[in-house]
Amino acid sequence: MFKNMTLPKAYGLFTIGFLLFSITLLMLEIFVGLNTAFIGWCFIILTMGLYATIGIISRTKVLDEYYVAGRKVPGFFNGMATGADWMSAASFISMAGSLWALGYDGLAYIMGWTGGYVLLALLFAPYLRKFGQYTIPDFVGARFGGNKARGVAAVAAIIVSFTYVTAQVTGVGLIMARFVGVPYELGVIIGLSGVLVCSFLGGMKAVTWTQVAQYVILIVAYLVPVTFLSLKLTGFPIPELAYGQALQNITRLETEQKIAKPYIEPYNEVLSNASAIGAVNQINQMTGAKLEVPKAATVPDWKNTPWDFMALTFVLMIGTAGLPHILIRYYTVPSIRESRKSVGWALFFIFLLYFTAPAYAAFSRWEILQNVIGLKIGTVQDGGKDWTTVLNKEGKPLPWVLNFAKTGLLTVSDTNKDGVLQFSEIVINNDLIVLSTPEIAGLPYTIAALVAAGGLAAALSTADGLLVVIASAVAHDFYFRIINPKASAQTRMNLGKAMVVVAAAVAALAAMPRLALIVQMVSWAFSLAAGSFFPIILLGIFWKRANGPGAIAGIIGGLAVTIIYMFGNYTNPAFNVFGISHLSAGLFGAAANFALTIVVSLVTAPPPKEIQDFVDHVRHPQEVDVVGAAAPAE
Repeated sequence: MFKNMTLPKAYGLFTIGFLLFSITLLMLEIFVGLNTAFIGWCFIILTMGLYATIGIISRTKVLDEYYVAGRKVPGFFNGMATGADWMSAASFISMAGSLWALGYDGLAYIMGWTGGYVLLALLFAPYLRKFGQYTIPDFVGARFGGNKARGVAAVAAIIVSFTYVTAQVTGVGLIMARFVGVPYELGVIIGLSGVLVCSFLGGMKAVTWTQVAQYVILIVAYLVPVTFLSLKLTGFPIPELAYGQALQNITRLETEQKIAKPYIEPYNEVLSNASAIGAVNQINQMTGAKLEVPKAATVPDWKNTPWDFMALTFVLMIGTAGLPHILIRYYTVPSIRESRKSVGWALFFIFLLYFTAPAYAAFSRWEILQNVIGLKIGTVQDGGKDWTTVLNKEGKPLPWVLNFAKTGLLTVSDTNKDGVLQFSEIVINNDLIVLSTPEIAGLPYTIAALVAAGGLAAALSTADGLLVVIASAVAHDFYFRIINPKASAQTRMNLGKAMVVVAAAVAALAAMPRLALIVQMVSWAFSLAAGSFFPIILLGIFWKRANGPGAIAGIIGGLAVTIIYMFGNYTNPAFNVFGISHLSAGLFGAAANFALTIVVSLVTAPPPKEIQDFVDHVRHPQEVDVVGAAAPAE
């Protein structure tokens, strides 16, 4: 399978070493009482140090290596790197949390994100690999005849990638704040420093090999705690097969506790602007601004209908197939055949986590309903401040409640004044569910720290790839392709490195207010990708009549419609069509993009023959399996 056996050997030894390291810390905690803060720092230092080491070893001054890893990444490892690139903080930290809160409705994320890879494999991967080059705007520029279309595509790539990377930075801040004990803002800076060491020195080459290691860490960190939780609650160590038992117990406990909103009931959500209100309040608090806070609004009109569920599933699918940082991964493999293998392996590696996420959410909810709800509520003083908390059966405060309350993302209140915790009286931010579950379940702290290391790996792996996309859009697509075509390779690389730093700094600033849940921010990025790139790439490959004016109109119109609907519904849920939320705004953007591209293309001149021949060339990837493909002159 592997031509270069040093890669599997190296990463195999790394996997074994990481498992032994984790088991050693676990044993020291159980039998020696190792300090929990020390355990947290051990995981952070080990993983961040590993990423920095790979980044330094993989540093390069070769442009082809910086942008596309020299096109030498085997399909297996590219699949693993793609899995890490794909399974961001949203997948690791926030997806199971959304399933925990939404129940059935949260399955839209599972089906949409997984289904998107089927579209990617069928429609895009082999064709883009045959095209070659460096970026998605490269393809748009070559296919649609010049720098105007390229420039518009580069702007879209920056908007999509920046929205996505801001969510990853938010995840980094949360993990650092809780498990290292630093303020959220400082945690963002520390985490981003690890990203910069990788992407700054080695570009896509360093990012790729770092992501392979990050996948190992994140998948181990995700599977271990839910396996322990399944064993604790059911006596069976395979959570995916015990999922049905968890759902049965959740339903029973909800009935006993008279919880009005059943976990397994579909289409049970109403439209609300609670997230927008919280975001504006936080911005005002942090900056001293006096932005007008939207009036609280809830729209239940479309409850019990499937339209938003179906729209979100569809948008996540086409958004997946339009994400620039995922699409460019298929430039890094040596051949078209390897690109197909890469997609297959990526699906397998993603499956391991996505197949487990619903079980993770269900076991976490079962644990809370069974062992936390019904305990007494008390008050504890910490740092000169009184905190409302939950007391265990011995009357002592539960440590995890106070620890997570300090992050501002968990609150406990005795609303009915009976001194007993009800389900409605504990509010846990969805982004905390995966991170907090090991502690909630009473598992050793080493397991919780392992989860934090996995969440950090997920956030950093995606942030690495996104920063490379942003930097290449500026240095390659704008500066080299449009402004200064005679720029040397060294100048282009230096500008790319500078833009990595600038993009990271701006993303850190944007992440400070925490505008939304991580999974919401990622969904916005998918909507933006669905409204901008998916229609253009699809038509560019499969419809020769599509031309430059049509592509420009489509991208601009699709982005504009997506952003307008997104902002309107986010702040005022009454602004909606069929109850479709801001998370699915890309549905309307994609429709506008398709319509504008087709109409404008039909009323303007067809593309020249050399571009139509280029489409024929790209459309038949099985005929030639080479490193690159000739593009028409621009």
